[in-house]
Amino acid sequence: MFLAACLQMNATANLAHNLACVEAGVARAARYGASLVVTPENTTFLGPAPQKLALAEPLDGPTHRALGALARQHRLHLLVGSVAEYCDGQRCYNTSILFGPDGEIIAFYRKIHLFDIDLPGGPVFRESALIAPGNEVVVAETVLGKIGMSVCYDLRFPALYQRHVAAGAEILSIPSAFTLQTGKDHWHTLLRARAIECQAFVLAPAQEGRHDDQGLRHSYGHSLIIDPWGTILADCGEGPGLSLAEIDLARVRQVRAAMPVQAHQRL
Repeated sequence: MFLAACLQMNATANLAHNLACVEAGVARAARYGASLVVTPENTTFLGPAPQKLALAEPLDGPTHRALGALARQHRLHLLVGSVAEYCDGQRCYNTSILFGPDGEIIAFYRKIHLFDIDLPGGPVFRESALIAPGNEVVVAETVLGKIGMSVCYDLRFPALYQRHVAAGAEILSIPSAFTLQTGKDHWHTLLRARAIECQAFVLAPAQEGRHDDQGLRHSYGHSLIIDPWGTILADCGEGPGLSLAEIDLARVRQVRAAMPVQAHQRL
């Protein structure tokens, strides 16, 4: 059993500001005794798209090394929801990075499903104009358990999470920057569905509030931790903060034994 924390942020185009928020949030989670801290999508930057591309770094870039050092300082696992990882100068990857307590990278995941939508009465998003899609399903093996890694819009594609479970995942990380328009109608429902279908814990840290990306994005917030039965253990609500909950993987085994849906799969 261990304590997990989901950090809720209002990230901006100011890298230093965002890093300071992460540092404060991780330090606070560490004081509570958290062994795993997960941050939202776009942790290090949420602003105008051209600036994001200009700030993109390789996995061993200085910003990412600083985040690894933060994990090492507090001796905990830090799953940075997503950063802009350098790709080819024309596009970058939207990449989630998991650091171990030694500050080294355990695993990284490049977002597969890109957010290209036209919301009725809302803004138009074309993530693929800036972001190159990943193509690998990632389940990270840690001393805390096996973690299936995903990012935001991936949530709408349940087959990804079934792949996670098939690879042994007991915890699903879904760091996000869900919009207010979709979040108020879909966020809780989709996250609970993934937890119930996969019989796994869900850790879903979120961005919240308005961001300085030319007024395009207003994030929903409500960072959630959900158990394998679909019960919401923690909901951060609105505003920056933390969701905290105990993760007991015996609960995963208990639920899967009582209702062995994976063994019943016929398709």
